[in-house]
Amino acid sequence: MNTGAYPIEVQFPDIGVHEKGNTGVAYVHTFDSGVAGPHVMINALTHGNEVCGAIVVDALLRAQLRPRRGRLTLAFANVAAYRRFDASQPDAARFVDQDFNRVWTSAVLDDTSRTSSELERARAMRPVIDTVDLLLDLHSMHEKSAPLIVAGPLAKGVDLSVRLGAPATVICDEGHPEGRRMRDYEGFGDPASDRNALLIECGQHWQTSAVTVARDVTARFLLLAGVVDAQDLPQGWIVPQPELMRVVRVTEPVVADSLDFRFAGPYTGLEVFEQAGSVIGWSNGEPVRTPYADCMLVMPSLRQLRPGVTVVRFGRIERQIAAAR
Repeated sequence: MNTGAYPIEVQFPDIGVHEKGNTGVAYVHTFDSGVAGPHVMINALTHGNEVCGAIVVDALLRAQLRPRRGRLTLAFANVAAYRRFDASQPDAARFVDQDFNRVWTSAVLDDTSRTSSELERARAMRPVIDTVDLLLDLHSMHEKSAPLIVAGPLAKGVDLSVRLGAPATVICDEGHPEGRRMRDYEGFGDPASDRNALLIECGQHWQTSAVTVARDVTARFLLLAGVVDAQDLPQGWIVPQPELMRVVRVTEPVVADSLDFRFAGPYTGLEVFEQAGSVIGWSNGEPVRTPYADCMLVMPSLRQLRPGVTVVRFGRIERQIAAAR
């Protein structure tokens, strides 16, 4: 497992010009076409060191993209963490006080006895997010792994992923023991609601390929939602899509209970172990084994190792389907 920093191949945009916004919430911009349609949100910087989404949202704001139908919100979330980025300690900018993507329940947000930089920012953004019908949350990964869609646990998330058509791997999961993600907040995580959300892990944080993926999925998402037409988008953003998509159900997380955890190999994600009981690592000296045959490792990483952190997830491949065209 590579726990050192990867080379930074991308330029971090100066997003200060976008601070004022037009919603009363800093760094959040909403544009209303005046024509019936969904409210679509493209969100960047849920984590401050995940820059590919910021590059995309910055570009769309500078291009003055406007919806033809419905409403479009373009947002930068954890700007305080982004401002802390230091190339000598790149992982330190993930958050300021706590993970912004673990606070998204009404109970947590309503509990005014709790405070942090991330909670205050989430509370500020919440009134806008409460009106969003379709959310695309752009993320990236610690390790050099293939991009994937995090669709949540519901069939509607898988259906939206397949209609999006890329990336090729769709991960169905319940989230993290530490707290709920934005993509699972309220109606996004309610099977009875038409609201829906996808989280895209675009690749390793600072690789140019992650920006390519972020541009592609953003363009596809906006077209799928119907808020823009193809000619409205920057040229070259959409790239060829995969022929097949693979749906993988996360069955259980592997959570570190101490700093004594190591992997058995240099895993980066999506490795499949044919035999049940294969040793993939050790926790406090005890082997960690795959629970079933053809078990996939989902997003293994020790970069944020501490007690209570998920270091990898076990996934069962449910099916392969042809990508929508």
